[in-house]
Amino acid sequence: MKKIAVFTSGGDSPGMNACVRAVVRTAIYKGLDVYGIYRGYEGMIEGDIKKMYSHSVSNIIQRGGTILKSARSMEFKTPEGRKQAYENLVANGIEGIVAIGGDGTFTGAKIFQEEYGIPTVGCPGTIDNDLYGTDYTIGFDTAVNTALEAIDKIRDTAAAHDRIFFIEVMGRDAGFIAVDCGIGGGAEFVMVPETKTDLNKVVKSMKNLRKSKTSSIVVVAEGDEEGNAEVIMNKVKERIKDENKDFKVTTLGHIQRGGSPTARDRVLGSLCGMAAVEGLIAGKMNCMAGVMNQQIVYTPFADCIGKEKPLSNEHLKLMEILSI
Repeated sequence: MKKIAVFTSGGDSPGMNACVRAVVRTAIYKGLDVYGIYRGYEGMIEGDIKKMYSHSVSNIIQRGGTILKSARSMEFKTPEGRKQAYENLVANGIEGIVAIGGDGTFTGAKIFQEEYGIPTVGCPGTIDNDLYGTDYTIGFDTAVNTALEAIDKIRDTAAAHDRIFFIEVMGRDAGFIAVDCGIGGGAEFVMVPETKTDLNKVVKSMKNLRKSKTSSIVVVAEGDEEGNAEVIMNKVKERIKDENKDFKVTTLGHIQRGGSPTARDRVLGSLCGMAAVEGLIAGKMNCMAGVMNQQIVYTPFADCIGKEKPLSNEHLKLMEILSI
């Protein structure tokens, strides 16, 4: 193998640039030519591919987002789109790919590798932390810390006005951000997609809490089955029926995706980027390079996207204990 390419796809996450940097410099260190594919699969189809050098990734490790940019590609879901992408890779002599992204990125990479045989190793770039095969995903730690900073500030105003705040964090299908924010932010309640929300229990507990606490924080993952934070707040408000209680909603939204990555995300992104290149050189394909128990592991894409990554039972228990 002499030439490889790297791209970022799907939702951006802090630490992607650290991963790109590690891929480029590891490839050069190992004597490979390395190319950057801009705008993910869309750029692969359009031939937006440029050779990268060590200086191409200078001064990016501290930056959020991704210098390679990202895009959703409907065309790559078609056989014609994938064929065009393959022809562009062949034209540039690319023999291996590092795909940085999440579930959708790996699903596309798996199909593409099976159809055209170009070895692909993935890096877990998503704030949701929902990929099986790695303890943490690149961007998760930064997203949690960004949300926590906001929650700390909201708690100040909640306490000042005796308010109940429902704070919505990202997590369409996974509650990892919500749980860590709930524990780290001292929330009284956390609602996540993985567990059924019992609103009757929440209302009863909230009434009891009001006897000892004048304000409350409720963290809601956007994908909770009862609805988003505003929907849930209205349901709770209707059941409590107390005009003296002041309810507010804050949706943190895409602020969680941006910002300078934490040290943990910079190190994780760098480790995964290095491991992906080394995996390609060693003949690995159709798998993700992750970190479990502080060790590099390679997990087949089929497992990454097919197996559910469970929430920690210890974290859920801790939430219940600390909320009293």
